[in-house]
Amino acid sequence: MKFSENWLRQHVHTTATRDELAATLTAIGLEVEELTPLGERLDGVVVARIVSAEKHPEADRLQVCQVDAGNGVLLQIVCGAPNARAGLVAPLATIGTRVGELTIKAAKLRGVESNGMLCSARELGIDADASGLLELPDDAPVGAPLAGYLGLPDASIELKLTPNRADCFSVRGIAFDVAAACGSEVTALDTAPVPAQGDAALEVRLDAGADAPRYVGRVISGVDASRPTPVWMAERLRRSGIRPVSLLVDITQYVMLELGQPMHAFDRDLLHGPVGVRHARAGEALKLLDGRDVVADPGFLVITDADRAVALAGVMGGFDTRVTDTTKNVFLEAAHFAPSAIIGRGRRLGLHTDAGHRFERGVDPELPRTAIEVATRLVVDIAGGMPGPVTEAELPDRLPRPRTIKLRRARLARVLGLSIADAEVERILRALGLGVDAGAEGWTVTAPTRRFDLAIEEDLIEEVARIHGYDAIPTTLPGGATRLVAPTETEVTEQDLRRQLAARDYLEAINYAFVDAGLLASWQAQDGAVPLANPLSAELGVMRTQLLPGLVDALARNAARQQSRVRLFELGKVFESGEGQPQQAPVETLRIAAVACGDASAGQWGVPARRVDFHDLKGDLDSLAALSGVKLEYRAAQPAWAHPGRAAEVLCDGLVIGAIGEVHPGLQQALGLDHAVEAFELDLEPLRRRAVPRARPLSRFPSVRRDLAFVVAQDVPWEAVAGTVRAAAGEALRDLQLFDRYVGKGVESGFKSLAMGLILQEDSRTLTDREVDAVVAGVTAALESAHAARIRG
Repeated sequence: MKFSENWLRQHVHTTATRDELAATLTAIGLEVEELTPLGERLDGVVVARIVSAEKHPEADRLQVCQVDAGNGVLLQIVCGAPNARAGLVAPLATIGTRVGELTIKAAKLRGVESNGMLCSARELGIDADASGLLELPDDAPVGAPLAGYLGLPDASIELKLTPNRADCFSVRGIAFDVAAACGSEVTALDTAPVPAQGDAALEVRLDAGADAPRYVGRVISGVDASRPTPVWMAERLRRSGIRPVSLLVDITQYVMLELGQPMHAFDRDLLHGPVGVRHARAGEALKLLDGRDVVADPGFLVITDADRAVALAGVMGGFDTRVTDTTKNVFLEAAHFAPSAIIGRGRRLGLHTDAGHRFERGVDPELPRTAIEVATRLVVDIAGGMPGPVTEAELPDRLPRPRTIKLRRARLARVLGLSIADAEVERILRALGLGVDAGAEGWTVTAPTRRFDLAIEEDLIEEVARIHGYDAIPTTLPGGATRLVAPTETEVTEQDLRRQLAARDYLEAINYAFVDAGLLASWQAQDGAVPLANPLSAELGVMRTQLLPGLVDALARNAARQQSRVRLFELGKVFESGEGQPQQAPVETLRIAAVACGDASAGQWGVPARRVDFHDLKGDLDSLAALSGVKLEYRAAQPAWAHPGRAAEVLCDGLVIGAIGEVHPGLQQALGLDHAVEAFELDLEPLRRRAVPRARPLSRFPSVRRDLAFVVAQDVPWEAVAGTVRAAAGEALRDLQLFDRYVGKGVESGFKSLAMGLILQEDSRTLTDREVDAVVAGVTAALESAHAARIRG
């Protein structure tokens, strides 16, 4: 937000110097990003008129001007500005005046005397324009001091506002904070209704529901739109970073900067009526004020004239109904749009407008009527005309209402660590424009509709703290006894999991929790995605439902920068909407994911290079499970993001907790990856559960090992075979080891040989051969029954 210092001081009286004002703004959270003094030391610079301008006899680019400085004597000035001409009113620095580092003296230029200097805006330090002389209006008082005429000295102040302070996108909004911080009051604003002098009006309609619950319009007939914008208004616009365009357009911009309410002016004679607001239809075309043609969709709101789209609501007006210098009848409009209906719409078209910037963050729903009255008064006072009645349409039940918040005296003192006098608390809150009712335990505070950021008690405590001054809050160390808590043995810490993956050559990545909806769609992970009401950009519009899209995207960026071997992991939350109900809080799930591509190990001479594969990543995942002793199972599956036939579900205690596999070739191609990417993602909680270790005596008796080889069908997984063996062997089985898998000569097609070692042992005795043979026979029978397995000959 950029504005004029003098303009701000008109809304709030303060004795603070410029530097003190800037320091105060920054201290209360409105960071001053840039402060540019304007028009310093202009004593001796006056308004002057060029009476004649003739070519210099010795120079092609110089002119000899006779200049009227208001003292009854024409001054001869040699000037090289391309726009110097007879009749032009411009600033004149008289002899003895200091302009920048130059002191003006009488001099001869190419043999011609010059008694002063006609100046550009840049030379005077009031603008960056150095293309020619600063052109002043024809009615500027010749001979008057320029500083007084232009309201100088002044300063252009630019604030770096946080997204929650939408109310400070106006001079008057900033004034409330300054008044509270400086112990002053905001001056009253003349918002008295301008009485109608005619019956010219346009009907307005609302057909967008809660997205556009209020629309106010007014016709003003017989205006003279060709009149120049007053100097005081044009200068305030310039110092706020806006170039004056034309009177009617400048008035709407002026009201927006002063009050914070975006407005638009239509040429009434180009409208048929009624004027309305609705959602755009698919493929609806519109030509905007900047001349570009755009195609809208139902995600946009449009302003309509007899159902014809004439403007993009909250973004930009239309070209066909714009006002010009020939406009005689104008239709002023001001509306309230829900932020969610405007967010990201301009960015989708490559547009960034002041109106859209404000509507995205929230505009006071009570401002439209006030803005219409202020704009009407300006139009009538400057351009004349007869205002008609104000036409307003609203949906009262869809408009935001003022919030009532309880502020407890004890809570305020506890959070801030000091007691602030009741009178000071009430002064601060009232100066900020809040309604305050004192009670026995504290205050009942009513937040104005312009303060979207005030919702809970802590918000009010923050307001009191920042205005009272953070430097006034004492710095104290926490007191009381400290209780040391030993970490629980029943849980593996997140830090342990991070260390384990780091030890296995992975680097931790931290990605945004909000992502592009298109990215989730490409991963087929858009179901249940939670949209953001106020995203940083259109590319970060929804909360992530999986970690892998962002993690693989990070891997792709590294691979594009000549990193052939990349191994990343992330531990973070994913979000899904609560059971399809928008009002319910999103469901947050802590997950862990890892991705790898390139060689399985870093290049070295002792190990032959090979590509990382499914089993490498499975080993890394198993190492995580080993920290807690969790037993993971793998079952062939095909997640939406995975390569067909090269992926599996990960199960724990019979429940699916995630998936592992190779990323689908289509996704790899879309990301520009040349090599296969292996990945896994699963819920973190099952990996953290750990049973408390229990000591058990070692058996004093020897163990017995029996090695068996069975032939089973190729589609029988080892996990199923192992489960059958453990069930059949009973408690005597202490360990089961698969030491060979063979397919080839000697084993018929479609089958495989699995060789396993059974470790048998008892705590109370040595196992006899008969007992061991019985276990082996039971295992053989069980495998034959369950999997049609047979002993390999």
